[in-house]
Amino acid sequence: MSVVEDISRRRGGREARKALRARPIPREEAAVRPGMEGGQYRPLKERDMERIHETALKLLETVGLGQAIPSCIEALTAKGAFMNEHGRLCLPKALIEDTLAICARDFVLYGRDPKHDMEPWGNKVYFGTAGAAVHIVDVQTRTYRESLLADLYDCARIVDQCEHIHFYQRPITARDMLTGHDLDINTMYACMAGTSKHVGTSMVAPEHVTECLEILHYVAGGEEKWRARPFISQSNCFVVPPMKFAEDACRCLEVAVRGGMPVLLLSAGQAGATAPAALAGTVAQAVAECLAGLAYVNAIKPGAVAIWGPWPFVSDLRTGAMSGGSGEQALITAACAQMGHFYRLTVGSAAGMCDSKLPDVQAGYEKGVTASLAAMTGINLLYESAGMHASLLGFCLESLLIDNDMLGSINRNVRGIEVNDESLSFDVIANVCIEGPGHYLGHDQTLSLMQKEYIYPALGNRMSPKEWNEAGRPDIVERATARKMEILTTYYPEYIPTEIDDLIRSKHDIKLPREVMQPGDPRWFT
Repeated sequence: MSVVEDISRRRGGREARKALRARPIPREEAAVRPGMEGGQYRPLKERDMERIHETALKLLETVGLGQAIPSCIEALTAKGAFMNEHGRLCLPKALIEDTLAICARDFVLYGRDPKHDMEPWGNKVYFGTAGAAVHIVDVQTRTYRESLLADLYDCARIVDQCEHIHFYQRPITARDMLTGHDLDINTMYACMAGTSKHVGTSMVAPEHVTECLEILHYVAGGEEKWRARPFISQSNCFVVPPMKFAEDACRCLEVAVRGGMPVLLLSAGQAGATAPAALAGTVAQAVAECLAGLAYVNAIKPGAVAIWGPWPFVSDLRTGAMSGGSGEQALITAACAQMGHFYRLTVGSAAGMCDSKLPDVQAGYEKGVTASLAAMTGINLLYESAGMHASLLGFCLESLLIDNDMLGSINRNVRGIEVNDESLSFDVIANVCIEGPGHYLGHDQTLSLMQKEYIYPALGNRMSPKEWNEAGRPDIVERATARKMEILTTYYPEYIPTEIDDLIRSKHDIKLPREVMQPGDPRWFT
């Protein structure tokens, strides 16, 4: 073969690869997709899980939980719970066993669009946002500002465009909402207006839950259709660690369960502060609290859809401040995932947070370590996995896009390596070595696997130093900012039909201006 022919062959191979990269590929054939199966990482041994379970049962039966509201006491004592001499509600082992026998398993979490439906059971892994950050990170000025309702809508639009972020739980608190009512109603509205993925949010008063359900009935096309495909879940901190019920949250929980809304039973103790400094003790307490929540839900409505959500956090014991980006955070989240699998429950917990204030090197390693280890356990729903900074106090829109790249790579690790006759490639190796050109560039197998075996970053830079320098030395944050602006100035989904939106606005105090929900949004075109 001449040099010219060889160059032409290589160029043809490059063009073929570019054409394949540009070709749309069905989701089921892609290198990664929602719900890849993990389970490779297991920090707890079988006996460790049994001991945590035994400790949790002992805590529930002997220590119990304080501050139970009357309706909670009535529901649980009817199932075998009792009040001890300290006025704490105790749950015997038999009640927990009965709960685990009847609780919902293998349930779907629905999106507005069925293509976003999730099947969070077994070791299937889904990534999403979450949190209540009170600031937005401005990467241009390296400053923080208060988070607003319009930011929540913008976050939703960006998540809707992120392939590897599978659900959207409210990540920020809209600081321009002056009352709890305004916050609850408008948070839910802004989230579902910006994405057709499953949405999680929270409410602070039971009457707000009732009003939210009324809005959801409008959007779904009636209560029956809502109950058939509930596309919004309630994140409910029903417990105040250590081992006390949160009274208002419990009232909200009861309304949500009866209204057909899936609930995330969230226990968020902080190791060394509101949970033991010993990591095993932190996990045991979280397990006990969430088992109590599961018993509570099933006492109200047997088989109600509930996500089991032990979310213990970590303290920096030098200061007492939370440390979401720590290695210990990865460990306790992974351990909680294992305990969820121990009970065969749908389990959701938090990782992918960082303590860094900006999308920098520190943020990269903190997010990568915590999200990777948690995902590799096969956790079903990984909350807080994108966008979060400053130990949950700050949220960054650029980081949503950067973390989307990261989560794609993590999901590829979750998928692992399939070993079979075809993938072992004996015939391919033999052909290339004996009859072929001595390399695999342009080989039919290489071309066929470009998108089925490999994923490619949308923002990450793989240029050579020479190419990078010639391109003006692009920075990933700059590229994320450009992509953010592209989405926010062009992408205005219409997930709430105009006539339904008119109805909602006529009956409820919606504070998100329509002008920010359509092209020409004055925030970006001034």
